Amino acid sequence: MNRKIIKPTLFGSVGIVWTVLNDNPKIARVLLSKPGLPAEDQMIRAYPDSQVSSCKEIDGVAAAIIGFLEGEDIAIPLNTADLDLCSAFQQSVLRAEHRIPRGSVSTYRLIAAHLGKQNGARAVGNALASNPFPLIVPCHRAIRSDHHLGGYQGGLAMKRSLLEKEGIRFDASERVVCAEFHYQRIKSDHAFHPMNG
Repeated sequence: MNRKIIKPTLFGSVGIVWTVLNDNPKIARVLLSKPGLPAEDQMIRAYPDSQVSSCKEIDGVAAAIIGFLEGEDIAIPLNTADLDLCSAFQQSVLRAEHRIPRGSVSTYRLIAAHLGKQNGARAVGNALASNPFPLIVPCHRAIRSDHHLGGYQGGLAMKRSLLEKEGIRFDASERVVCAEFHYQRIKSDHAFHPMNG
């Protein structure tokens, strides 16, 4: 049986769908509000029979998510999520994304290469676009190779704000300014410079 809670945050409501597996509470889905589509409405459509309920462990995850969205340096353990709901490939992408530390970004292409899928940038992007556990898996830390944001379930304004809270800067063209990406060090002579693109 799916259970749910809704929490108000700086970015609108966040819905958490959870269940109990082998006496352990596990997150089945985190729903972010999108422009024009609050998490409550998404939850009603996707989980119409879920019941409002919580427990100490789920309350702890909810509090961590709220703190994370407020800019606190919080890493939510991946074992709180039921990864068995994902394909083997998506699990590998989510694990790689979860390892990107606060204040760092990587690209879909570099994550694919890290996973041994040299031409798998689009597949990585799709796996992150359908990430059931945003914020637990900080998929806002994956961007395009051209330093533009790419997509995000909660909208690009939320993605940018989350990155800014982690110290990531942007240039006047909305591109991420960074000297290196996670999963690959960029030589200083190839570093991204806003003036030369």
